[in-house]
Amino acid sequence: MTYPRELKEYPQLQEKTYPFRLFFNKTLDTKVNQNILFLHWHEHFEIIVMEQGSAVFHIDSQPYEARQGDLLLVPSGGLHVGYSLQEGDVRYVSIVIHSSLFNDWVHDPQHEKYVAPYLDNRFQFPVKPNEQSSENPVYYSILSGIIAEYRSKGPAYQLVIKNQLHLLFTLLSRTFLPHQHECKPKERLSVNRERFKPLLEHLEVHFAEKISIEQAAKSVNLNPYHFCKTFKKLTGRTFVDYINVYRMDEAERLLLETPLSITEIAGMAGCDNPNYFTKLYKQYKGLTPSQARK
Repeated sequence: MTYPRELKEYPQLQEKTYPFRLFFNKTLDTKVNQNILFLHWHEHFEIIVMEQGSAVFHIDSQPYEARQGDLLLVPSGGLHVGYSLQEGDVRYVSIVIHSSLFNDWVHDPQHEKYVAPYLDNRFQFPVKPNEQSSENPVYYSILSGIIAEYRSKGPAYQLVIKNQLHLLFTLLSRTFLPHQHECKPKERLSVNRERFKPLLEHLEVHFAEKISIEQAAKSVNLNPYHFCKTFKKLTGRTFVDYINVYRMDEAERLLLETPLSITEIAGMAGCDNPNYFTKLYKQYKGLTPSQARK
């Protein structure tokens, strides 16, 4: 499983006319609390459909548990990350959609009333709809149809999926729009999400460099105590744990894909002490670097 090296993703969608894509994510033999989706954000809507296993996804600082049959709605621009909640295989489908998919509906008054407010970020759907509505089986039936269409890729499947997605958005709006009120985008969007994005993007690229909690806290204008508390809430991990995950994943990649020595890999992963590196690697991967290479 590979991960982007930049925090902001630019998903490669199907084509300009139909800007959506389905990603079939599978992680085998996961351990409890293993990362199955690295922290990132993009200017697209994302629908996560759990097909096997269970996981917790932190979306804009809030944790949401998802089990087989659950769906999560990630808003445009939302930071999200995922961790397994059990041992075994985890499978989920990510449906990534750009709002321009529905540009040809802009002159339809019903679309403007019910769907457009969600596309232009005046409103947001609940991240986990089935916690607030009993309609989840209806939504899941539509999503199952979308997944089946994408797998089979029959004639005009793009058009079928587009219409099914619009139906999904319309039914979600029918359920939740009456209970929502107009609000300013700046009030709705997470302040911490926007504040932390530059730091998180920097850590994605420069995870091997030394950075103290004090330095990181200063970069987002928080004192160390509030920084640590906010960082854990946002990512689901402590600051040190978050960096170590990236370091050990990079170390794993280098061990499996390059002939570099373990000492060299330790240095490239930000660990000057090879013995400490071995201890850390075993803590996160369950075996030593030498065992992993074998």
